[in-house]
Amino acid sequence: MPTETAPQAPQPVRRGRPVLTLLVVLLGMFTLPMAMSGTTVALSRIGSDLDASGAALQWVVVGYFLAASSFMLVAGSLGDIFGRRRVLTAGATLYTAGTLGSALAHHILLLDAARLLSGVGAAGVMASGGSLLAATFTGPARTRVFAALGTTAGVGLATGPTFAGWMVDGLGWRTTFLVFAAAGALIVTGTRFLAESRADTPPHVDKAGAATFIGGLSLTLFAVTQGSKSGWGSASTLLPLAVGLALLTAFVRVEKRLAATGGQPILDLSLTRNPAFLGWSLGAFGLGAGTTGVLVFLPTYLQGTSGTTARDAGLILLLMTVPVLALPPLGARLVNRNVPARHLLVLSLLLIAAGNIWLTTLHPGISTAALAGPLLTIGAGQGLSLGIIDAQALGMVEPAKVGMASGFLNTVRGGTGAVMLTLFGALLLALVEARVGSAELAGRVTAGAGGHADQFTEAWRITLWTVAGIVAGLALLVQRLLRGCRGPRPVRLRRPAHPTGPRPCPHPRP
Repeated sequence: MPTETAPQAPQPVRRGRPVLTLLVVLLGMFTLPMAMSGTTVALSRIGSDLDASGAALQWVVVGYFLAASSFMLVAGSLGDIFGRRRVLTAGATLYTAGTLGSALAHHILLLDAARLLSGVGAAGVMASGGSLLAATFTGPARTRVFAALGTTAGVGLATGPTFAGWMVDGLGWRTTFLVFAAAGALIVTGTRFLAESRADTPPHVDKAGAATFIGGLSLTLFAVTQGSKSGWGSASTLLPLAVGLALLTAFVRVEKRLAATGGQPILDLSLTRNPAFLGWSLGAFGLGAGTTGVLVFLPTYLQGTSGTTARDAGLILLLMTVPVLALPPLGARLVNRNVPARHLLVLSLLLIAAGNIWLTTLHPGISTAALAGPLLTIGAGQGLSLGIIDAQALGMVEPAKVGMASGFLNTVRGGTGAVMLTLFGALLLALVEARVGSAELAGRVTAGAGGHADQFTEAWRITLWTVAGIVAGLALLVQRLLRGCRGPRPVRLRRPAHPTGPRPCPHPRP
């Protein structure tokens, strides 16, 4: 059983290999979210060129989300066992191969398969990238590099549609994939110069845990995405949902049994029972839940009700990007000056909830100036805590488990994106359909075809109020989970670190 270790003394950022590690990881965290969000603007061109539509075309985006979300936890745990640099290299190689295959695909099913491969590779890059940084930097330096990581990932996700739109219009969607593949190849090359980092334990893969988790999560997320298309009561939704939940239940039993016998589970379940770590994880969920719907669906609303061009809609979304660029370093600086990180996280969630409420002033023909306030508020909420969650959460975990913890956090983020993409769109569709009386017409309206602007606007307002309520509720829950925690002490896994005392809640200090 791992023993609790004393907190490591803060160390400054060093020259040489640590800096190269940071640059390689940042390149991955910029490129992969951009490829995730940017591909959405290419779907119409892809459908036209490959004569594809419907579910097969949507899987170009959905498949990437599902594969990345389902493999992140496993990728993080494999990094602890076999080496985080090795998993980063393997992930970047798979991502590059899949993206190159996407550029060369001449049939929609081949493109879907290539995107699934890209998603598996992206899981390796994102999970091992964060754990490499956690193993390389400590103290205030760790807080600063994770702030840079949050900024980079947020900018990549937010600017993806704009950048990809310019690329698709100017060079075509195949060239866009080639550019992303070139970035992947650069990441692969860079990993060859990084130092290896792994847990000091004999290699052992929890095969049963990996199989049940990947199968269970992928089927559950698939059922969520299927529900909005085929109906929540259809067999094509309920069957994969039932099998997925059964596999996830089996996963919990497998992990408990393996931990009880002294094995190495993919997920040490005592980590998820630690209130403070759970609080940071729910915070990560809240940041994604409050921003994903606006980021993905607002351009469609603006195009359908105000006649905004795709390019201008993408530029308007940059209003959310400005705070994401500016505020993560500020959040890190405040934490390093002894401002409790949990207060910043709760403030972030409240700002996002307030921004969604403010956005209910949405109406046909709304000006960019009127959108600036709510979008900047949502972006400020995201940017303030985007770079501190990983540093705080991973700082609670002993070094041998940072890959597993990083994979868990990224699984939460990826799952949030997949679920919110589906639920936000499904709620909009259901509300519009209830008002126009036709599923087919509602589909055209929510796709930005125009018409019925008042009904579309009313549906948006109800959806935004719903999202705001969810995020505000998460803020209260996070405040409760993190209340009273103290000290940058690592969590002892498999049993509470302080059964009778305050919970650990790291606040790195200079």
